[in-house]
Amino acid sequence: MKPGLYETLERIAATIEQRKTSDPAKSYVARLLREGEDAVLRKIGEEATETVLAAKGGERLHIVRETADLWFHCLVMLARYGLGPSDVLAELHRREGISGIDEKAGRASNEREE
Repeated sequence: MKPGLYETLERIAATIEQRKTSDPAKSYVARLLREGEDAVLRKIGEEATETVLAAKGGERLHIVRETADLWFHCLVMLARYGLGPSDVLAELHRREGISGIDEKAGRASNEREE
C-alpha cells in the first residue's frame, strides 16, 4: 500500500464526522444523514449495484470510481453509528489468516449461542 493511504481514509472519516452536524443545505453528508437510516442504506445499495455493474463492464477506472463511491457511503453509514475505518480494519485484522468458510461457520455458531 502506498504510504499515507490509510491516513486518507481516516481524514475522510474525520471530515464526515465534522459534517454530520453541518447545514444540510451546504453539506451532502449532513443532508443524507438528516434523511435518515433508510436513505443512507438505499444509497449504499445503489452504489453497490453501480459497483457490480462497473465490474461486469470490466473498465478498471470505472470500477475504481464506483468502488470509491461505495466506500464513501459506507463511511457515512459507519459514522451514523459512531464507527469508523479503524473498526472495520480491526475486524479484517481479526479475520486475517482464517478461512472464509471457517470464519462464517464461527459466526453462525456464536449467533446460535446468543
